[in-house]
Amino acid sequence: MTITVNGVDELRKLVGGDLGTSEWIEVTQERVNTFADATGDHQWIHVDVEKAARGPFGAPIAHGYLTLSLFIPLFTGLLDVQGVTTKVNYGLNKVRFPSPVKVGSRIRLVAKLAEVLDVPGGVQVVVDGTIEIEGVGKPAAVLQSLSRFYV
Repeated sequence: MTITVNGVDELRKLVGGDLGTSEWIEVTQERVNTFADATGDHQWIHVDVEKAARGPFGAPIAHGYLTLSLFIPLFTGLLDVQGVTTKVNYGLNKVRFPSPVKVGSRIRLVAKLAEVLDVPGGVQVVVDGTIEIEGVGKPAAVLQSLSRFYV
């Protein structure tokens, strides 16, 4: 369920609270191949289905940065900030990939709003996120994301 807030003052009221859990997204081989083409990273553990099946993970796996990039569609399903003119990624404070995402797996985001800080022209939003893999005990990614919302 998406939380909708109107403006940064309403956003500040959410600091310290859970933003919830996103819908699941399936990580398909097509998505992995498209990411490989976009980045030039065609390592066999991602794109060679037959060889990857015999490899250390038993299947092709998503690129770590593909998993990280899926934070955006997962996050936008959790929080909609209205009353701002521009929303941009600002960076990451921390990111780890504890478990690989096998092709065919589904992932989702669990997020908490850690901070909302004033910056010139708007606010910087700090989100603590965990990208979970359905049926797997360890998460695919644990991260702290920074975004800026300009008014």
